[in-house]
Amino acid sequence: MLKRYWVAVAVAAGLWTAPAGAATPPELMTATVQSSGAGDTAGFDGVVEAVRQTVVAAQVPGAVVALDVKVGDVVKAAQVLARIDARAAEQSAAASDAQVQAARALLEAATTEFARQKQLFEMKYVSQAALEHAEAQFKTTQAQVAAQIAQAGATRTQSTFYVVKAPYGGVVAEVPVALGDMAMPGRALLTIYDPAALRVTAAVPQTDIALMVAGKPIRIQFPGLPAERQWVTPARVNVLPTADPGTHTAQIRLDLPAAAEGVTPGTFARVWLPTQGGTSARLYVPAKAVVRRAEMTGLYVIDPNGKPVLRQVRLGRTLNDTVEILAGVAAGERVALDPQAAARVR
Repeated sequence: MLKRYWVAVAVAAGLWTAPAGAATPPELMTATVQSSGAGDTAGFDGVVEAVRQTVVAAQVPGAVVALDVKVGDVVKAAQVLARIDARAAEQSAAASDAQVQAARALLEAATTEFARQKQLFEMKYVSQAALEHAEAQFKTTQAQVAAQIAQAGATRTQSTFYVVKAPYGGVVAEVPVALGDMAMPGRALLTIYDPAALRVTAAVPQTDIALMVAGKPIRIQFPGLPAERQWVTPARVNVLPTADPGTHTAQIRLDLPAAAEGVTPGTFARVWLPTQGGTSARLYVPAKAVVRRAEMTGLYVIDPNGKPVLRQVRLGRTLNDTVEILAGVAAGERVALDPQAAARVR
């Protein structure tokens, strides 16, 4: 379990004396950014990935004549996803079948001739050379039939490439083509992934990897999900044995349990690793002091003149009625508890 932090909030009413010259309105309530000291966990940003994700590409050229799925559809294994114009391939397959029939007719004639020459040779009516020539003709025709059958089989196999099917059951993530587009060998037609096999990948500095405590649970947080589904325990943890020479970070992969709901590839996640020593102090403020405006998250910080100034911050985990601040403020700074009132101060 993560260590429970008790955060003492200093409220300005009666507990703080404004410095000389400060003009903070008396009705504006403030709180001090509190420091928890060194923590026993460290948080790192991560992203959800699909363990099994496939880009289904065309194997043959042709116009896309049918798209049977769209983005977000759930498909089964071997379900038809798209069709490519196969008229030329069908004609080639028909021609190959006709060539097989012609070769078999020649084989029948060669077989009959070889049998006749054999009987005549036994009756001393033809020479040994004539018999050998008939036998060679028979074996040549027999080989030609085998070659034509193999060629026809390859043509029929290639004709199946014009019907694109799902390699496994999953969800359609992307369809970069439209009806009428020209499919070429190697061009992506669809992307599907298996929603039952997801993982979170995070880049962790090598120094923090060395401080990880074995045996203690690792937690994953999804800040964008409802509170009851934000925290997940990974089913398996894998630290890759290589590091990025540019950033000196190593990738850590955490497999999500099948019970994880509301999570899709690309979802933002935060990985909390148990560490010992070396972790910096954590900063906390009351959750009600946080301002959210579109994509900006901030706090109204009281400047030296006593005026509230909106400052963008980066949030961490939420504990009870407090929230961790990863960047943007320093310990001891004061923040407004009522953002709406602070916004009216001029």
